[in-house]
Amino acid sequence: MTRLTRSRRLSPMLTAVMLCLPIAASAGPNLVAVEGASYNTSASMADNLNTFTGKRVTLTLSSGASLSGTLKSVGNHLVHIEKMSGKEFFDALVRIEDIDAMEARFREMQR
Repeated sequence: MTRLTRSRRLSPMLTAVMLCLPIAASAGPNLVAVEGASYNTSASMADNLNTFTGKRVTLTLSSGASLSGTLKSVGNHLVHIEKMSGKEFFDALVRIEDIDAMEARFREMQR
């Protein structure tokens, strides 16, 4: 079989695969916004943290360390994190001024 014959045989197969790709991509999971999840860039870090009380967050500290867990409460100077990832029986108190960044879930899959 020559190269020309092989390439002609692959062409219809490749066309069929390319036509099915958009269908497969649109059949993916349906993402919805998490209720109450929003950042306010005009507010302080403490105000933004308060929005996520009771939700899972990841805090990146100025030391470079990251802490993930459920945000239990936010005070004037400290944040209480409970049920920490990898340390479920531990809690942490973090000074708000030591927090460089906060990550939180804004979207989830709808079932």
